[in-house]
Amino acid sequence: MANTGAAGLLAAWEAGLGEAPAGRALLLHRTARPDVDVSRLPALPVGEREADLFALRRALFGERMQVRLECAACGQDMEFDLDAGELAASLGGRGEQVVRVQEGGWDVEFRLPGIADLQAAARTADPRAALVARCLVSAARGGTAVADPQLPAAVQRRIAEAVEAADPGADLALNIACPECGAATRAELDIASYLWTELDAWARDVLLDVHLLATAYGWSEPQILALSPTRRRYYLELCADV
Repeated sequence: MANTGAAGLLAAWEAGLGEAPAGRALLLHRTARPDVDVSRLPALPVGEREADLFALRRALFGERMQVRLECAACGQDMEFDLDAGELAASLGGRGEQVVRVQEGGWDVEFRLPGIADLQAAARTADPRAALVARCLVSAARGGTAVADPQLPAAVQRRIAEAVEAADPGADLALNIACPECGAATRAELDIASYLWTELDAWARDVLLDVHLLATAYGWSEPQILALSPTRRRYYLELCADV
């Protein structure tokens, strides 16, 4: 269950201020999945992480997501709404952690990549080869196990197809038709970045509420954060009426 208490969210926000995007994404994932040891989170399949972040976003800010995008063809600004619940439902995979591919005499088992795998592979000269090496569980050719195999391109394509089918949420892309010119623009939805932007705005608003209520009533931050959002808003309206 996600940790959506105000104090916990503010702590996550404060810790993320000095982090790079990858560190912020991990903090958000830890907030979404406090039931999982933090050391295991980067190893979870990418689609599972995305689904967890969508669930956190829905718990914090609801279903409706507003998105702005520039048309790649004519440069027109496009604004549209997305449904977080529908997007989360589209991320569901088949639940397996390892896929099996049989192609051209090869029998290969491959682990679904996690964020840690993608980040490590991206730092190498050949990211695809590095990712295969990190996530390959076993490989056999003609019934004989092969250590450190050089997998043919056809086998690698089949692996990519199997991973995409098992973990569709790992690559969430949108094709948006421009209302002006009709051209479609493809854009990846980075839920971690989107959610961090929302959390940042929320945290700054909450801290302003704390400042105003502490000034008016002399309450401490924990006392103010213990109030429900509705009661905080009511007290702020009373302060404005004074």
